[in-house]
Amino acid sequence: MKRLLVILREEEAGGYFVECPQIPGCFSEGDTKEEALANIQEAILGCLESRHAHGLPLFVSAETSEVEIPRLPS
Repeated sequence: MKRLLVILREEEAGGYFVECPQIPGCFSEGDTKEEALANIQEAILGCLESRHAHGLPLFVSAETSEVEIPRLPS
């Protein structure tokens, strides 16, 4: 079993958008957090199968880091 980082964002119009940054173009959505997370699991499997079938690397390198923002717009 492999664990992957996903980014979950609440949408202004309702529901949630979720993406997996280690797999280009891999994203999904759902009405609830739980639904969005279940949907991204299916999307990840589909993306991995497609990348494998096309001879592409399954994952791309991803790093996370923090940057300091000196001030926010007013």
